[in-house]
Amino acid sequence: MIRNVSSIKEKSIVFIGFMGVGKTTVAKLVSQKLFRDFIDIDDEIEKEYGMPTTEIFKKIGEKQFRAKEKEYVLHYCKQPLKIISLGGGAFLQEDIREACLNHSIVFYLDISWDSWKNRLHMLVDSRPVLQDKSMEDIEALFHERKKTYDEHNSKLMTDQFNPEEVADYIIASLKLAWELYD
Repeated sequence: MIRNVSSIKEKSIVFIGFMGVGKTTVAKLVSQKLFRDFIDIDDEIEKEYGMPTTEIFKKIGEKQFRAKEKEYVLHYCKQPLKIISLGGGAFLQEDIREACLNHSIVFYLDISWDSWKNRLHMLVDSRPVLQDKSMEDIEALFHERKKTYDEHNSKLMTDQFNPEEVADYIIASLKLAWELYD
């Protein structure tokens, strides 16, 4: 049985942001440092279907993937003491956005277009929504999604920081919030 989380210290922490910004890497570090369970929603879906996200999109379709994504996020974001990394498109679903904002602490990891596009070569083959897209299409998607990510509890621009520094900053800000609201 899942109980409602009342203490801010117990709330799960959800990481959002554009694909390739470092959500999973940072979330893993934060989970290790706070001794919390780490959940990567895309990994959970891949385990269930026994195939990578790109194959799920091809064989089962994006609609089914998004439905499964919603199921997992709604389940985990209401549980206490989790660190959850969402796929770049998950927060576009209103039900997911609403549940995360109501039951968890949402951190938006932001990045500039110039910094992000330097990572594109590492991402294009593993991200289904980038397949067969022009650079202009990808940039439009990048800027369009930023509007949705602007609904969050806290935001950090990651351009000038390595994952360890981002994780340490987030933990410091959480501890300060916990002290203020306790």
